Amino acid sequence: MKRKIMAALLSACLLLLLLPAAFAAEYGEANITPQTTMGEIRSNPSIAGSGLWTYAKEQKLQGAENLLNGQTLEKYVGSWVAQDCADGLNLLIENYNAGVQITYKIYSEQEIAEDSSRNDAEIYYYPASTPNAKYALILSGNVVTRTAEVKECVSTAYQLHQMGYAAFVMRYRIYPDNDQNAPLDDIAQAVQYITDHAQQFGVQAEDYAVIGHSAGGQLTGMFGSDALGYKNYGLLKPGALILAYPIVQYAEVTPAYRLGVDGLSCGKFYYEYSVADVITEDYPPVYFWYGKNDTTLMMLCWNLQEPALAKALQANQVPHKQVVYNDAPHGIGLGRGTDAEGWLNDAVAFWEAQTT
Repeated sequence: MKRKIMAALLSACLLLLLLPAAFAAEYGEANITPQTTMGEIRSNPSIAGSGLWTYAKEQKLQGAENLLNGQTLEKYVGSWVAQDCADGLNLLIENYNAGVQITYKIYSEQEIAEDSSRNDAEIYYYPASTPNAKYALILSGNVVTRTAEVKECVSTAYQLHQMGYAAFVMRYRIYPDNDQNAPLDDIAQAVQYITDHAQQFGVQAEDYAVIGHSAGGQLTGMFGSDALGYKNYGLLKPGALILAYPIVQYAEVTPAYRLGVDGLSCGKFYYEYSVADVITEDYPPVYFWYGKNDTTLMMLCWNLQEPALAKALQANQVPHKQVVYNDAPHGIGLGRGTDAEGWLNDAVAFWEAQTT
């Protein structure tokens, strides 16, 4: 009998000794650098466990991600944001390892059951270091089926955290699930979710900023409008809209886009609007910037892009700041090494000036 008890105790002690190792194996190290490969990043247990969407269309194309796993982070996102992306991923790992929930589904189980595409809409939480902080919701750009959460959002979230803000990286629905204004529904749902859980997240519900890059800038602009924006969802007015090299309108591709997305559906949808045409006197304050060498905007009927937006904001006396850089190509995110480096600090100062 004594031998059995002793054996049981020894077994229990052995299990206790093994538990820390097994428990630790569930977590990854915050050791990502710009030279870490995407394969290594995706296999980091804490990145995988957090739920962060590290690729975009490649995650839905069989075999495509294997072609990118060997790329370094710097190669995948570009030198303009590589270090900030690495820092942002390491911060995410540290938060996850400390027990912070990173990924939040913004739709209920019932809502997802009614429309399975809603399962793709989610936010990734970067808490502020102090309670009752302001927050920013960050949107990447998109090209049909590809988005850039890591490149444009994780890097921005990290810098906002360093400034004392909470940040939420937004994953919204894209083609072919962006019909019936689904991306705007997702943005509104995210703001509503954060508002409803403001105490849990440690943020102020009001005076939030929405930061949109490229095509995400067009969505952000529409979210501020009377036509399809926050008022239609019964939400608080944003404290500021911050637009990085925003696409203002899609006139050249709208007919094909309409046919491929909403077909013969009745109504007018977000991609059929020019943000410049929906500016009103009570539109939220806007900070936007772009580069003179932005060839993407140049190809989209330049006069209907940033110049039209600036004119509309001025005509309606909306508080705004426009910054034009000589060297700031499209899709550079924080723009390290270009004339746009430091734009986020300037944008945050504008946001603060509008909300204090």
